[in-house]
Amino acid sequence: QVQLVESGGGLVQPGGSLRLSCTASRFPFSIYAMGWYRQAPGKQRELVALITSGGSTNYADFVKGRFTISRDNVKNTVYLQMNTLKPEDTAVYDCNAAHLAYSYWGQGTQVTGSS
Repeated sequence: QVQLVESGGGLVQPGGSLRLSCTASRFPFSIYAMGWYRQAPGKQRELVALITSGGSTNYADFVKGRFTISRDNVKNTVYLQMNTLKPEDTAVYDCNAAHLAYSYWGQGTQVTGSS
């Protein structure tokens, strides 16, 4: 079955960096738009960054200039480089693959910004 496996989360001090990875299998990764979402305790899930199949990117205002999304269609992997992390970036980060009526989610990875 379809799999999205995230990794790279952890505990980081304010101002630090992390790189999240999401590796996909069993679907045609290159034609899917890939997104990173996050959900903090007690809050709704929100879009962090999106990259289309063509490589166009879009970012939430709260991460512009700090986070970078990229994809490697050979490795079937999407990345989220997170720099200048803040305590308010603490959340479970989850990747999503979307194409037409199809949408797949990973299991999530915890990012905790200590203060």
